[in-house]
Amino acid sequence: MCPTWWSRYQVGQHHPPAIVPVAIPSAVVTRFAAARPAVGPDEIAAAMSRIRPYVRETPVIDIRAGEFGFDHPVTLKLELLQHAGSFKTRGAFNRVLTAAAAGEVGDAGLIAASGGNHGAAVAYVAQQLGFVAEIYMPSTSPPIKRERIESFGARVNVIDGYFDDAQRACVERQAETGALAIHPFEHEAIIAGQGTMSIEIDDQVGDYDTLVVAVGGGGFIAGQAAWVQDRRRVVSVEPATSRCLHAAREAGEPVPVGVAGVAADSLGANQLGALAWTVVEPFVDESVLVSDDDIRAAQRSLWDGLRLVVEPGGAAAFAALQSGGYEPEPGERVVVAVCGSNCDPNSVM
Repeated sequence: MCPTWWSRYQVGQHHPPAIVPVAIPSAVVTRFAAARPAVGPDEIAAAMSRIRPYVRETPVIDIRAGEFGFDHPVTLKLELLQHAGSFKTRGAFNRVLTAAAAGEVGDAGLIAASGGNHGAAVAYVAQQLGFVAEIYMPSTSPPIKRERIESFGARVNVIDGYFDDAQRACVERQAETGALAIHPFEHEAIIAGQGTMSIEIDDQVGDYDTLVVAVGGGGFIAGQAAWVQDRRRVVSVEPATSRCLHAAREAGEPVPVGVAGVAADSLGANQLGALAWTVVEPFVDESVLVSDDDIRAAQRSLWDGLRLVVEPGGAAAFAALQSGGYEPEPGERVVVAVCGSNCDPNSVM
């Protein structure tokens, strides 16, 4: 059973409390010293101390055997209840707070490209910390995500195409303005911030066997894998039509892939991040693919059974279990990250 990692904090607190060190399991320290990826437990523990006044400790809920057709219990980590609707807020706060402390945020504020969730997170962080933000989005993202970003006061520019098209436009604009660029997954501070979710899971769940996580560009799963390392199994889940991590494991390195499907706005990176790969390669144990039909069925089940409005990318990890894409062994204790809620509620009802 893992110890309690930090003192509880009040949601909405704006001034950081005294830093309480986060203990790192000795087994993790030993493994990490042998082969150091881009991000590890030290960076994630520091991120937790840095961002905890600003993020929610999202709840977990236990699903009993027999519910949702499962013949085994499952624990859901409801990260869709995070500020701005997804886990992305963790990484964005860690990146911006770190940069601000180093004097790297100027009058031009923050700039980012996003399919929606990262943009909402950056916009929310900017609003909370008093910065301006400019977000570049692909035309393939749902209008509700653009509206969400604008609700936090950011300027939104819509670029025809997919995420990579928006990213190119964002890079060009950043060169003009000098704003701090916040990449959605290719930065150590982003990965470390995302990994703080697994610190919470250790506190809330204690001992478990497997963490199942959806993958886009790889920052989210890299953060979890960097924290749990060999103490748990880490299983990645991607749409069959947007499979950059799966392709990287097959090729032995990140490679370009096609992007399409119902979850392309949030899981549609055309290549796994290089930094993420340094963690994914040693610590992700299995890669599972799910269909668009599997994802839609998972969305509907989470609405029917729990009244949760979950976007396609946020439901992908749950879809892996419901569809049988990932089948736990008898007695295996599984935690599934339900990680995004930014969609039109009518699309899942």
